[in-house]
Amino acid sequence: MRFVLEPEQQDMANTLRAMFTAADVPAIARSWADGDAESWRKLWRSLADLGVTGVTLPEERGGLGLGPVELALCLQECGYAGLPGPVIESLALLPALLPDLTADAAVRTAVVAPHVPCALDADLADEVYECGPESTRLLSGISLRGEESFDPARRLFEVGSTWGEEVPGAEFERAFDLAVLGCAAYLLGLGHRMLDLATEHVKQRQQFGRPVGEFQAVKHHLANALLKLEFARPLIRGAALSAGSEHAGRDASAAKLAAGEAAHLAARTALQVHGAIGYTAEHDLHRHLTKTAALRQSWGTPSWHRRRIARYLTADPDTPIGSP
Repeated sequence: MRFVLEPEQQDMANTLRAMFTAADVPAIARSWADGDAESWRKLWRSLADLGVTGVTLPEERGGLGLGPVELALCLQECGYAGLPGPVIESLALLPALLPDLTADAAVRTAVVAPHVPCALDADLADEVYECGPESTRLLSGISLRGEESFDPARRLFEVGSTWGEEVPGAEFERAFDLAVLGCAAYLLGLGHRMLDLATEHVKQRQQFGRPVGEFQAVKHHLANALLKLEFARPLIRGAALSAGSEHAGRDASAAKLAAGEAAHLAARTALQVHGAIGYTAEHDLHRHLTKTAALRQSWGTPSWHRRRIARYLTADPDTPIGSP
């Protein structure tokens, strides 16, 4: 299995990181949490101009015609930036679920029972869907009730509707697995961002006349977090390569489980080396901590993914992850 990015893939990741840095995503996230979507939508339109909102859509529908590997790269950079909004729904789930979808700048969100019972940012979305193994419906006549969210930038809504238009030809299992893969990639980006924040902090913080980062115990904690993240990376790549195969569900679950645990360790390590300042809402680390905690439980809890992997391994214990 090849893990090294192609030059074009690396260029895509570099372009997205530069765009998010220039756009000041932390400020956008704070505005988004307050219900002000203007700056977020401006950035979203820029992503649409690059083709990111249609990264996996075929060229005849206005997309880039790329695959799950590039999708994972895009969502990893979204995670590194901490970009709020229904990005997993808009980039991963719904493009795979809606056969007539064209690439555009519309914002789409979804209720996916039982794993995503509340629609993310439904009040600011252009379209709200209800998705499940039995049917996929575009909802209309919507009523919303806000729910408490651990992450202020993940604004959750219970959705009621008077009518829903059935979407024919939807492939729910494939779309759900791509969303799980997208969540894993987003978590990997979050983990690397928190580790970078921690590394920068221990270079600057002084104790006993030396940077904290020079102490061996601190180095060990950071190295352990990095090791965990790097072990999750090939699982995400393997899940991207096996997307659409009979083992896609197992591989997506393995990627989500590994990325969630790695990001969780990175969050704990970053918080430990930052100390009390990491708890404050004003610090960038806080945004990533809350998002990691929320996404680790979303799109299937760790326990659910463990059970899913176990069922696959019971039936086929020999096929390695990433095999077509």
